[in-house]
Amino acid sequence: MEENFQLSESRSAPVGENPREPPDVGALTRRMAEGDEMAWRIFYDAYFDRLWRYLLVVAAGNEDAAREALQGTLVRVARHVKVFRDENVFWSWLTVLARSAFSDETKKRRRYFSFLDRFTRHASVENDGVSDAEIEDRLKTLLENQVATLPPDERELIGQKYFACRAVREIADDLQMTEKAVESKLSRVRKKLKDAVLAKLKNERQS
Repeated sequence: MEENFQLSESRSAPVGENPREPPDVGALTRRMAEGDEMAWRIFYDAYFDRLWRYLLVVAAGNEDAAREALQGTLVRVARHVKVFRDENVFWSWLTVLARSAFSDETKKRRRYFSFLDRFTRHASVENDGVSDAEIEDRLKTLLENQVATLPPDERELIGQKYFACRAVREIADDLQMTEKAVESKLSRVRKKLKDAVLAKLKNERQS
């Protein structure tokens, strides 16, 4: 079953299905567990909007957070679907997955912005009359762009250390490296990011 659900695709009802009629949950979840593509389309039509509205409430109206959590919820459903006989039990299971996805996305966002905050605090930039808030926002945007351009191994290292909050020892064990080697590589990547961001900012001011 494909796990990369596209949130923007049409949610029109499959041929021969009435989206206003609740599906037979027992038959539907059994077919979903078997990988039946039509069953997944029926599920999508029946529950996408309902989950979206639920997550909007959970996210206190933050559409970006709700959208990311919905993506995570659909992935969890694809990975862990099982047969349910009762629609209320099925919906309760979906809401548990939705809250879990929202919680994970919230933690990820906090770790990400914590990393950005640490970076910007140590970046020395002349303000040239620009407010500190504007400088910080621009630094964060540039840093996001630079992280995305890192080689996969460096991007993964930054992600493991600062977003997944893993200990250097754990990372070193996974990579079969010494802790000192991992710390050294992290230091080089941080310097690489800082130099690239500050050079970009300098070029912008001179243009």
